[in-house]
Amino acid sequence: MSDSPLRFPSNKSGESDSFSSNSDVVAAIQKAKVIVRYGIGFDNVACETAREKNIPVCNIPDYCIDEVADHTLSFILAATRSLQANCNLVKQGGWGLGVPLEQMRALRDQTVGIIGLGRIGKSVAFRLKAFKCRLLVFDPVVSADEASKYGCSLVSLDELFAQSDIVSLHCPSSNKTRNIINRESLASMKPGSILINVGRGDLVELTALTEALESGQISAAALDVFDVEPLASDSPLLKMENVLVSSHVASVSPKAVRTLRETAAQIAVAALRGEPLSNIVNNVTPNS
Repeated sequence: MSDSPLRFPSNKSGESDSFSSNSDVVAAIQKAKVIVRYGIGFDNVACETAREKNIPVCNIPDYCIDEVADHTLSFILAATRSLQANCNLVKQGGWGLGVPLEQMRALRDQTVGIIGLGRIGKSVAFRLKAFKCRLLVFDPVVSADEASKYGCSLVSLDELFAQSDIVSLHCPSSNKTRNIINRESLASMKPGSILINVGRGDLVELTALTEALESGQISAAALDVFDVEPLASDSPLLKMENVLVSSHVASVSPKAVRTLRETAAQIAVAALRGEPLSNIVNNVTPNS
């Protein structure tokens, strides 16, 4: 889940067909008082079209911060300790190490690069500090002093890719960040590095990631989100023992789901009553 309005270097990816269709849908709306994004990321809402029609778009930015940060840590620990391969070995009747010795890593020896230091990125950094690893962050709207409060060193994107043993994505999807993980960026990462994505599915070009995993340039990946969901049943990623996947559930807990539902309803009711709205993301002032 993304949660910080970052600005990133451009890439070659443009807007998707689904976004164009979304614009058509919003353009056809006649009486809506608000569009409520049922979650954090609002890249799948045609915010500019809504702004032109004076319809505020609201998201719900803080309902699942701990859940997503916990899921990130689960992925990182599972990948660095090769839990899936070691579990499978025992289940298949084996004993001992399920992977080569060098794949059993301690976080204290790792450099973790966090892309996006918003609410979730900060929560991930806070958790990782306890493991004594080195923390790097790339976020164009965060100062070095702000990053240091969370134990992170602010670096360029190129430096982060070159120095990180683990890269964790916590940025929004935009024209500048779609496919930020591509053949070029994967080739610039440290050989044997690990990729974590609990942000947005279209941040990662899956074909390029698959190739990098097959070549060994990337030693492991853990993904909760995908550009097309559900992930195709014939995806080669599903057959790789060094790939962990989950079905876009990083945000889920009973408390988080209840907060999400109640907040969405509260924003809708406030709009109907003409009351002030929270978390407007497209700079529309209702009734202006």
